[in-house]
Amino acid sequence: METSLWQTLFFPMSRLVLSLSLGLLVANVLEALHWTRYLARLAAPFARAAHLGESSQAAFIMAFISPAQANALLSEAYKNKVLSLRELTLANLFNSLPAYFVHTPTIFLLTWPVLGFAAIVYVGLSLLAALLRTLATLLLSRQMLPPCLSRQTTQCQEHPTSLRSAFERACKRLKKRLPRLLVFVVPIYLLMYYLQTAGHFDRLNAWLSTQTAALSFLSPQCAGIIMLHFLAELGSALGAAGSLLAAGGISEREVIVALLVGNILSTPIRALRHQLPSYAGFFNPALGLRLIVLNQSLRALSMTVITAFYCLCF
Repeated sequence: METSLWQTLFFPMSRLVLSLSLGLLVANVLEALHWTRYLARLAAPFARAAHLGESSQAAFIMAFISPAQANALLSEAYKNKVLSLRELTLANLFNSLPAYFVHTPTIFLLTWPVLGFAAIVYVGLSLLAALLRTLATLLLSRQMLPPCLSRQTTQCQEHPTSLRSAFERACKRLKKRLPRLLVFVVPIYLLMYYLQTAGHFDRLNAWLSTQTAALSFLSPQCAGIIMLHFLAELGSALGAAGSLLAAGGISEREVIVALLVGNILSTPIRALRHQLPSYAGFFNPALGLRLIVLNQSLRALSMTVITAFYCLCF
């Protein structure tokens, strides 16, 4: 029992707290060294078009490496009043493309052996949806934010800082943030663990799976793949799709549509289950939940648009 709890609860929770703490430490070091301005230069042509400031631009580049580190940068900038709530929200949405791009190789390597060419189409359409989200956020940001040149921070006028002093400053800030991080992360993680082990998420998934009358136009095979994607994990849906595809019971087009629809239906609950503890640690439960809801709403909308486009045009 103790071993099981360690493997399923305490070890993953400790790993999450450690990764969040490391993310905050790195973000504070980058900020203390003023390296965010150099990261921002890489994203300037694209992110500046969205009227995003240097911290948001740096987070955009960092999201190509680690979305968690990008959130840590945004969190520190917001805490230090470098970012407004509006820019924080838009910057978080703006990172949709790099955040998905990080997971693209894993998804492709998982789907290619099973689906073949259909995997290229599925991953490509999902990536296109992420690009659509970022472009939509760019247009929205241009309307809602003033030009970034009028919002430069005073960080650029500060004198260079040594690595040692930057690390010491970052450690001091982390010590102040760590108790607050633990207060939010640990209870929420325990709540998510309880809901998962008690079967509440499974019951919610099962109930939602019965509310699919709008999918009656799909074949029973497609509906089966969607339900597996919704009730289980992507691997189960891929196994069923691969079997049906090999047996000739379903076309590549139907497989792609089924996986896209399953992706739309399954992601919100999984995002809430897996992202809420980390978002609550970086920001706070209310703001973290708001960012997750906005992210997933935009994600569902973009995936729906891409799925409809594929159904109508191919």
